[in-house]
Amino acid sequence: MAMSEALIPPALGPADLGPDSTPVAYEVGGPENAVAYVTLNRPEYRNAQNSVMTYSLDAAFRRAVDDAAVKVVVLRANGKHFSAGHDIGTPERDFDAFYDNVATLHWDHTDRSGADQRLAREIEVYMGMCRRWRDIPKPVIAQVHGACIAGGLMLAWVCDFIVASDDAFFSDPVARMGIPGVEYFAHAFVLGPRRAKEILFTGERFTAAQAADWGMVNHVVPRDELAAKVDAIAEKMVTMPMQGLFLSKKAVNICEDQMGLRNSMDSVFGWHHYAHSANAEAGGDSLGGMDAKSMKSAAQQGG
Repeated sequence: MAMSEALIPPALGPADLGPDSTPVAYEVGGPENAVAYVTLNRPEYRNAQNSVMTYSLDAAFRRAVDDAAVKVVVLRANGKHFSAGHDIGTPERDFDAFYDNVATLHWDHTDRSGADQRLAREIEVYMGMCRRWRDIPKPVIAQVHGACIAGGLMLAWVCDFIVASDDAFFSDPVARMGIPGVEYFAHAFVLGPRRAKEILFTGERFTAAQAADWGMVNHVVPRDELAAKVDAIAEKMVTMPMQGLFLSKKAVNICEDQMGLRNSMDSVFGWHHYAHSANAEAGGDSLGGMDAKSMKSAAQQGG
């Protein structure tokens, strides 16, 4: 297997990254180096997704797509957790750094303010990035362990397979902020409408076993068997012709879109931003007064 490398977007350099200089690592391995391993690497912050991580993740996926030898991509994470979601409070959360806008055709959000900044930012780095990654023309497997919360769910949901360890847990608790779920609103499609309402209305965590029972997760295995299970699936995939993999993925995604996934997401995204603006108007804070600490506390009390 090749040495792990830090992935830094072209618009950034090491000086832009602060104390964490490797937000995403990249390596290839498997049969004939046909598997790209993309690894979230902010373990001290439970892999909370700041902008540097998001754009570095995009750079890693672009590298995997451009490498003709790579047939399958594995998204995984270092540390105790897959991802605690979007960064809403670490020292490296960044609105003011410059990035090349790549996910959507939109104006730069970094020189805007208020609702205009929130809308432009989330069109680009949340909704836009996730849609871009869902359309990666190669199979992507999410290798999930520990917490997979809110924005972490978005990362897992854009993948074609989700393989979870038996200690993994999931939640979308942002209704505590008065907001109807995360920006990439696939809830009713990946969970079914009643389970989607349950996790949103209660904010409670659900286990990997429940996620498998509800059809969201493909496989659940013991933690020490997780990597081997993912590798075994990837090794089966790489024996398939690339055209067959790409067209099969495209066919299923088309069916999801015909069932209303994309249009539904556009509609809910509008209500999501109504909630941000309503919160800001009522109390001056688009997150309804919640922060990383209070969200964690509420989750521990709520189950």
